Amino acid sequence: MTSEFAGKSVLITGAASGFGKLLAEKLSAQGADLILGDIADARLRTVATSLSGAVRFARCDVSREADVEALCAKARDAFGSLDLAVNNAGFAPPMKGLLETSEDDLDQCYSVNAKGVFFGMKHQIPLMLDQGGAILNVASVAGLNAAPKLSAYAASKHAVVGLTRTAAVEFARHNVRVNAVCPFFSPTPLMTESGFADREEFLAAGVPMKRLGEPAEIVETMLSLLRPANSYLTGQAIAVDGGVLAL
Repeated sequence: MTSEFAGKSVLITGAASGFGKLLAEKLSAQGADLILGDIADARLRTVATSLSGAVRFARCDVSREADVEALCAKARDAFGSLDLAVNNAGFAPPMKGLLETSEDDLDQCYSVNAKGVFFGMKHQIPLMLDQGGAILNVASVAGLNAAPKLSAYAASKHAVVGLTRTAAVEFARHNVRVNAVCPFFSPTPLMTESGFADREEFLAAGVPMKRLGEPAEIVETMLSLLRPANSYLTGQAIAVDGGVLAL
């Protein structure tokens, strides 16, 4: 059976590790043409060169509009248009209370998490207007609920959900779908490198399923949201959280 993703051009930010890397591997195996971006040059090159099929890649700091615009232009130049885009690049600061959170903490979260998604959609959507397409933004359960000790992160991820819903409404008549996936903690490099790995047991205790979600489980939901056959789903922020928000 031919994959729905075969021949589709797909842009992924934050593709050097975590959800982005795994998603790129899954889509490449299904015949997608990929445009990958990440700030980690060496790791990105390793990922890109390990994949089969058509792959383009470039260093991309999503907090810089010029970098995001250039990555989208690479998609246009290589494949003529853009079918799917995943704004996955993110930043998570160490846990600290609101009163200890600095302006720099807030700025960094907004620069990567919120501005990165905004810049992405601003330059991805024009490449989809003629034929339609789908955008998936990676938010968080912290974008749907309180996140004690993560106020800056939560604020930026709430912004991602707001941007997602707004873009979905603005471009629905152009057949451009925009959704967000909202994972709970998952053991990706973003989590482990931010110091959350030491709290895994504590975090899992608050989940009805009593464990954290594996990256592969989150990516399966991402693939479902991107599927062309999922053509009536837009403006949604889908929690993948083992039941946390059901409490």
